Amino acid sequence: MKAPTEKIDVRFYSGGKVSRISESVIREEPVEIFLNNRKVATIACTGIHLEELAAGFLRSAGVIRIREDIEKITTSVEKSRVDVLTKNGVISKPGSLEIFVMSSGARERESGKPKDSITSDISIPAKKAVEFMEVLLSSSKLHRMTHGTHCSGLADTEGIIVSRDDIGRHNTIDMLGGYTLLNGIDCSDKIIVKTGRVSSEIAEKIWTMGIPIVISHSVPTSEAVNILKNAGITLIGHVRNGSSKIYSNERRVTF
Repeated sequence: MKAPTEKIDVRFYSGGKVSRISESVIREEPVEIFLNNRKVATIACTGIHLEELAAGFLRSAGVIRIREDIEKITTSVEKSRVDVLTKNGVISKPGSLEIFVMSSGARERESGKPKDSITSDISIPAKKAVEFMEVLLSSSKLHRMTHGTHCSGLADTEGIIVSRDDIGRHNTIDMLGGYTLLNGIDCSDKIIVKTGRVSSEIAEKIWTMGIPIVISHSVPTSEAVNILKNAGITLIGHVRNGSSKIYSNERRVTF
C-alpha cells in the first residue's frame, strides 16, 4: 500500500515573517476499476482501501448487490488498478454501466432499479449523535495531518465501528459500502457518521446500503432531503458545537 500522504516544501508566511517548511499533503491519484476485464471507471482517490472502494462503487451503481456476486477482486497498487470478476462473468444489468471518468465528487449512472423505503425502527438520542460526531472528528488522523480529507464512519447505536478517510466524500461512503458488502454486515441497524455535505448522490449511496440514520457535520442539499424523506432515512445534520438539526424522518431521534 502506498503512503496516503506526500511531503512537499512550501513557503510559510506568519506574523510578517517567511520561512520554508516541509508540509504533509494528501495523495491524489487516478485508480482504474475493471469489471470482468472491462474498464468501467477511473476514480480520483487517495489510493487506500481500494478493494472496498471498488466493491462499494459497483454496489452503488447497482452492478453487484451481495458478496456472493463477486468471484474475485485483485488489486495492483503499482498499476493503480482494481479488477473485479463477478460469478459467471455476468453483469446484473447488461449494458447499464458505461465508462466513467470521475473526480472525487462525480455522480455515476444510476442503476434505475427502484429501492424500497427503509423501515428500521432503531433510534438514537440527539445527545449521542453529537458525541458520535466528536469521536469521528477527533479520530481522523489523516485530516489532522493534512486538512485535505473527508471522513465517514460506520456505527451502531453504541459507537463507531470503522471509519474511512479520502479526498472524496463520495469515496468514503463507497469504502464503507464495500466494507459492509465484503464482510457480510447487515446495515438495517447501522448509522453513517460523516464530515461532508449530504448531496443527492450521497443520499442515493446510503439508501442503496440500507442505512436508516445519517449524522453529518455539514448540511444537505434540498434534493438530498427529498430523497432521504422518500427513502425513510433519518438525517441529523449540521452537528457541531453541541447542536444539530433534524432534516428528515425525525421519529428515530429521541430527546
